[in-house]
Amino acid sequence: MSPSPRDTPKQTARPGVRTGGPKTHRVLGAAVAALVLGLSLSSCAAANDSLAQQAEAGDNKNYVAGDGSVTEYSAALRGAPIELDVPMMDGTQLTSADLRGKVAVLNFWYAACAPCRLEAPTLESLHQEFTSKGVVFNGVNIRDEAPTGEAFERSFGISYPSVLDKSGTVLLALSQYVPPQAVPTTLVIDKQGRVAARILGVAEKSTLKALLTDAIAEPA
Repeated sequence: MSPSPRDTPKQTARPGVRTGGPKTHRVLGAAVAALVLGLSLSSCAAANDSLAQQAEAGDNKNYVAGDGSVTEYSAALRGAPIELDVPMMDGTQLTSADLRGKVAVLNFWYAACAPCRLEAPTLESLHQEFTSKGVVFNGVNIRDEAPTGEAFERSFGISYPSVLDKSGTVLLALSQYVPPQAVPTTLVIDKQGRVAARILGVAEKSTLKALLTDAIAEPA
């Protein structure tokens, strides 16, 4: 399914998507982090594929390098609430009902992805900081078997759970709303279960923290 016009980050501001002004520094910070990764990104980039295309093909190709862009979606123009009912690596089930009324983070990753390894400590740090504020963190592992994913979590001290999504079930479900175009990709889900923001590429700490703070401040 082709993304709607608001699904693609733009360089110029337009209704419903905040891309400049006071928050330009967020994009720049993430872009700098992506540039630092230069060689790592180029070694496993697949320039012509999106994650949604990979999921449909079922071929588990390497990630598509993100550009570090940040897109925020105004409440009036967000899509329908996401629908999830999927097993987690820890044996529990993640459903849409689990997320309703809460701000949530969905981070797409896999163990051999260099940028995913770079941002892992940031995500865990923010998870620890925002858990008391009701924010729910979940990973979506698009490639690994459970032992590989669990080894990654042990190595980086990740305490929040992840979905094993080699089949692309979660990826395809979310592509109806905001198609992730790179791994890592981080989505912020609002209290009504809608995609409120997207980070393509490495999630810079101050950027994600600001997005979460904004989402928490919104009414339920």
